[in-house]
Amino acid sequence: MAQHNAFYAQSGGVTAVINASACGVIETCRRHSDKIGKVYAGHNGIIGALTEDLIDVSQESDEAIAALRHTPGGAFGSCRYKLKDIETHRAQYERLIEVFKAHDIRYFFYNGGGDSADTCLKVSQLSEKMGYPLTAIHVPKTVDNDLPITDNSPGFGSVAKYIATSTREAALDIASMCATSTKVFVLEVMGRHAGWIAAAGALAGNGEGEPPHLVIFPELPFQRARVMQRVDEAVKKYGYCVIVVSEGARYEDGTFLADAGNTDAFGHRQLGGVAPTLAGMIKQDLGYKYHWAVADYLQRAARHLASRTDVEQAYAVGQKAVELALEGRNAMMPTIKRVSETPYEWRIDAAPLAEVANKEKFMPRDYIREDGFGITEAGRRYLSPLIQGEDFPPFENGLPKVAKLDKVKVPRKLPAFEL
Repeated sequence: MAQHNAFYAQSGGVTAVINASACGVIETCRRHSDKIGKVYAGHNGIIGALTEDLIDVSQESDEAIAALRHTPGGAFGSCRYKLKDIETHRAQYERLIEVFKAHDIRYFFYNGGGDSADTCLKVSQLSEKMGYPLTAIHVPKTVDNDLPITDNSPGFGSVAKYIATSTREAALDIASMCATSTKVFVLEVMGRHAGWIAAAGALAGNGEGEPPHLVIFPELPFQRARVMQRVDEAVKKYGYCVIVVSEGARYEDGTFLADAGNTDAFGHRQLGGVAPTLAGMIKQDLGYKYHWAVADYLQRAARHLASRTDVEQAYAVGQKAVELALEGRNAMMPTIKRVSETPYEWRIDAAPLAEVANKEKFMPRDYIREDGFGITEAGRRYLSPLIQGEDFPPFENGLPKVAKLDKVKVPRKLPAFEL
């Protein structure tokens, strides 16, 4: 087998472990140096490929690449840039192939969520039509845990651990002060359409009166009167109420509680903050003193509290991506298969991208309690293994150490390209 180069890029919102997947891809490529020459990374995701803004990863030391495993963020830069359909934006796809040709790139590893899976599939299809031999593999990543087929998505377990921990810790704060101060605490978590992260907050307690007292999912319509009744009941019974609410909480007609009225680069509705919206309702309807918090970027950047299970799975899908490519299995995505629940065991499988792209996985109804405000034992059995284990980064001067990359740029060979 002749030696050719590989391209790796990160896409969409980052996670605490996306760089662990990068580490898995790069270290596995280095172990197959007889087949894979240089590894190039797209600076700021797929934009780096379009603009021929490439980073020569082969210039990085083994130590720097190994440190990616415990570094949050997107080490090579990510982007929210979705390639449009091939028919009307063919020039963009042809540009990608031109860049790959110019730099002898035959392996394409795209690390992201559902939109990235779609891009990866389209690139593989066009390369085939254009007669350019490119093996395209999607490396799964999303804190939302909404990719189909795979049991769970790398990035989710660490967010789940952070949210469950934060819910438990904040609840102790509220409980200690509720007699004379705050009665209600609202924690807003990510999850536009799928309530997986909100569900993870429910892991914080598991008994009568243990917080969170309400979890609000986007899968079920928000009913203000019912929610207020439950909040009031919790405060009167336990002295306080802790709520975990998904940013995608919505009314029966599909309107988000916190619709800000505009859209992002992917065409998704921009949400303006469901926690203050809900807290305002509580103040208006019940008059209770409240505090609210938005976990926001903290939840997906918290590598210091990453789930060891998540870190290991993130690395493993990166490793499997390279193995699939070397086997010539084009347009595939490594998936996580749950082999056993007790004890928890998993392995890495693979699925065709055509079965992954543009599909979302929602919380099953049997994971959500009948009253709609918590999780069932089935939901707990699914979620609990994903937050197990600690994988602390090394610390220096009291702070976590992170990878320091040189990010040497690859000389351009083609004319400039306008996005």
